[in-house]
Amino acid sequence: MLAYDYPLLGLFLTMLWLFLWVFWMFLVIRTVLDIFRSSDLGGGGKLLWLIFVLLLPYLGVFAYVVVRGAGMTDRELQRAEARDAGVREFIREAAGGRGTADELTKLADLRDRGVLSGDEFAQQKARLLGA
Repeated sequence: MLAYDYPLLGLFLTMLWLFLWVFWMFLVIRTVLDIFRSSDLGGGGKLLWLIFVLLLPYLGVFAYVVVRGAGMTDRELQRAEARDAGVREFIREAAGGRGTADELTKLADLRDRGVLSGDEFAQQKARLLGA
């Protein structure tokens, strides 16, 4: 008897509405974030778009996506590329071993092998240490 109280079609429709609600919330939040992050909009433009999206959510979000949808993708791609470049630079610096201590070790090795004189070593060491 329990299966007849909540048929399979009812479960499917409930899951469909839940999916659509989550998708709608994602779209609204993404739109509001893009409004605030957009550097090509001034303060007044951001305020007008935000009011439009908050007062008439369905119409406001769909209008924003139609008018500025391609720009949303471009701005998100630029942010992702900037984050990627920052991470790559951090990894390159961390893995490269090009720190001050490494440079001083190389200078000491050159001095020990006789490639650099004592004065040249002191001059390069002062340059590295910023003195």
